[in-house]
Amino acid sequence: MPSNVIVGLQWGDEGKGKITDLLAKKSDYVIRYQGGNNSGHSIHIKNRYFVLHLIPSGVIYPGVKCIIGPGVVVDPKSLIQEIQNLESMGINTSKIFLAKRAHVTMPYHCLLDQYQEEFLGDRLIGTTHKGIGPTYVDKISRTGIRVLDLLDLKVFYKKLKYNIDVKNKIFIKIFKKKPLSFKSIYEEYIEYAKILYDRIIDAVYETHQAFHKKKKILFEGAQAMLLDIDYGTYPYVTTSSTSTGGVCVGSGIPPNFLKNFIGITKAYCTRVGFGPFPTEIKNEMSDVIRQKGNEYGATTKRPRRCGWLDLVALKYSCMINGINYLVITKLDVLSEFDIIKICIKYKSDDQVLQYFPAKIKQNIKGIYIDLHGWKQNISHIHEYIDLPNNCKKYIKFIEDFLNLEILLISVGSERNQNIVKNKSLFFKIFN
Repeated sequence: MPSNVIVGLQWGDEGKGKITDLLAKKSDYVIRYQGGNNSGHSIHIKNRYFVLHLIPSGVIYPGVKCIIGPGVVVDPKSLIQEIQNLESMGINTSKIFLAKRAHVTMPYHCLLDQYQEEFLGDRLIGTTHKGIGPTYVDKISRTGIRVLDLLDLKVFYKKLKYNIDVKNKIFIKIFKKKPLSFKSIYEEYIEYAKILYDRIIDAVYETHQAFHKKKKILFEGAQAMLLDIDYGTYPYVTTSSTSTGGVCVGSGIPPNFLKNFIGITKAYCTRVGFGPFPTEIKNEMSDVIRQKGNEYGATTKRPRRCGWLDLVALKYSCMINGINYLVITKLDVLSEFDIIKICIKYKSDDQVLQYFPAKIKQNIKGIYIDLHGWKQNISHIHEYIDLPNNCKKYIKFIEDFLNLEILLISVGSERNQNIVKNKSLFFKIFN
């Protein structure tokens, strides 16, 4: 049975957690395929809020198996804390599993992340200091420690000793920092391995077996397309393949396992940290969006930069990801405005661009069209026909520009604050 993929199409924070949670209800598996605990997926159910960093968003449903896949980098301490937090909220965590091939984020990775940012000075990337980049660096340089290494004390001892020796030389000689203790880290991570032991599986085999048994599988990514290591706004990107192409390498599956590529976009744009942002709003309207949309990082609590919807970037993201269907979130946030702008082209110096360039200059600006707002609360609406006419015009403009159908519209953070635009198509895909 072909599977579904959910991918963010902007710079992250599009509401993938909520949409994954919604679609996971009809899934047997939810599999995370890349990233680490530097991202956060939020789920709002009545008066309860769940913020997930490593665990797939299907965990709220007791019948769904959640797998942290081979392409994810895992901080065991963070994972254990996340499991314990869910259990304290009454969530059954017995179906959370961890891939043997996933790489482990170690304490020296977090310190390297921090020290490198300090060393860059005003050229810093703006990372979360969670050690994700340095973990992927070790993975690519073939010196990384995988989850399966934690299960073999001799192998783990040897690999950790090498890494501690090398990293301590970097800390002392380059960054002028104190060295780390091998013994304390070794003992700490042995304990983590004991706690996680029963959850560690061969995720590749499990996934293939599930597919051949015609189980419904939903693949979930972290971050988003414009933060992809190859196709995002480099160097202000994450260190993994956030696109739908990353599903195959991050889960160990062939492309023919996949059918529906569901892209998530906000009705506007946000970005955390540094990097180009052609449609950024630099006046009080940005504050209105931030407050109404609660635009603060789920992991870092940093205020997000806010801007108008960028259809140039969105079209590029849909193209790279092969998006079949679109989900638009936080449409209710725009109810505050008389005029809503949509970027349809870029201007760079004296050049007009109709495509997303490989290098986005900091001085690039959006060229906009203006649409009339609807100035009406839509957060209580459940039927597309009941939306204000100007709201429907906004949606129609996006669909026509992208030549894609919007399948679902989110009008609030609550699990049930959604409008299924095409019900027959929606239920055909997810039932």
